[in-house]
Amino acid sequence: MASDQKFVDYVLDQIENAGEITAKKMFGEYGIYADEKLFGLICDNKLFIKPTTSGRAFIDNVVEAPPYQGAKPSFLIEDKIEDRTWLSELVRVTVKELPMPKPKKKKQ
Repeated sequence: MASDQKFVDYVLDQIENAGEITAKKMFGEYGIYADEKLFGLICDNKLFIKPTTSGRAFIDNVVEAPPYQGAKPSFLIEDKIEDRTWLSELVRVTVKELPMPKPKKKKQ
């Protein structure tokens, strides 16, 4: 089941002061970016955040699940998705720990 655009918009609206937050459609689901860093996925109307050490410490009671079959487990965010302050801080600490994306090679 593909994710619903209303849910994606809701999640993006919940995240404040964590950089420029965007979503890109990928294979019927969405990748979520902060300042061009991929930090999460929305699959089947569920929010998944890339696992990081600081994110794990911040969440405390981590629930992990793969966003799609064959994927590595990510942090599944369900109960606290309505808490915009908490969710925004989770995104900030996660993005801070993630490396910058590698520059794309120019086509010749």
